[in-house]
Amino acid sequence: MDVASLQAFVAVAEQGSFSHAAAALFLTQPAVSKRVSALEAELETRLFDRIGRAILLTEAGRLLLPRARHILGELEDSRRAIANLSDEVAGVLALATSHHIGLHHLPPVLRSFTAEHGAVELDLRFMDSEAACRAVDQGDLELAVVTLPPQASARLETLPLWPDPLHLAAAVGHPLAGRPELTLADLAAWPAILPAASTFTRQIAEQAFAPLGLQLKTGLSSNYLETIKMLVSVGLGWSILPATLLDAQVIALPLPGGLRLERTLGVVHHRDRSQSNAARAFMAHLLRHARGKTF
Repeated sequence: MDVASLQAFVAVAEQGSFSHAAAALFLTQPAVSKRVSALEAELETRLFDRIGRAILLTEAGRLLLPRARHILGELEDSRRAIANLSDEVAGVLALATSHHIGLHHLPPVLRSFTAEHGAVELDLRFMDSEAACRAVDQGDLELAVVTLPPQASARLETLPLWPDPLHLAAAVGHPLAGRPELTLADLAAWPAILPAASTFTRQIAEQAFAPLGLQLKTGLSSNYLETIKMLVSVGLGWSILPATLLDAQVIALPLPGGLRLERTLGVVHHRDRSQSNAARAFMAHLLRHARGKTF
């Protein structure tokens, strides 16, 4: 099979659009259509149904997709393994991070890494930690610097870097602020502003309330902690935030007795994929920066 045709097929399947796939591959739409058509002709079956504007995988397409991803992943792994025969640290390093980590933890790492390894081209993508872990699992990215999942996929290797204690937080004028003690029931009585239910941070919060059968009131939600801080600062609810976001407007509330809230920030890579020299060098930079705070 032609590699370019497989890449086009996977891109269309993931993007759900020939035009979006063309943009992702830096090709024209006719070029992508031609490659997919060539693959369909070779396999003697349709891979997509075109229903109006919708592009849907056929049964054959659904069967081929994981195999195509595997083939492309193996080819990329082979390229990295061959490139690693030299000691040169160069090439494109595709990695992801969350907005919060990118703002508060990565700047000094990126500064020192790019100064030392100017031949490496960073392909840095900002996305939710959960999406970044999936991208590494699927082989789309080499590394992700994210909130580590409570239970990672068996294919992922996680390396803790920074403990990130979380605080109950509210605006100075919030009814919960200023109380010397709080219970989980006190908190559950007031609206909370938290990330989406699918996020690791939200799971940490809900696990604290679940044993008492309490449900959180979450009228507002955002996956950007800086946005949550803004909503908290104007008194729209309380939240759970890292210490880096607390200030004169948003203050820490007392933790109910025995409650400990903490997430772990670290790096994720695929267990079965060869790491490029650039990825290894970047991980070394992360470890040096986190030295003294590592686990």
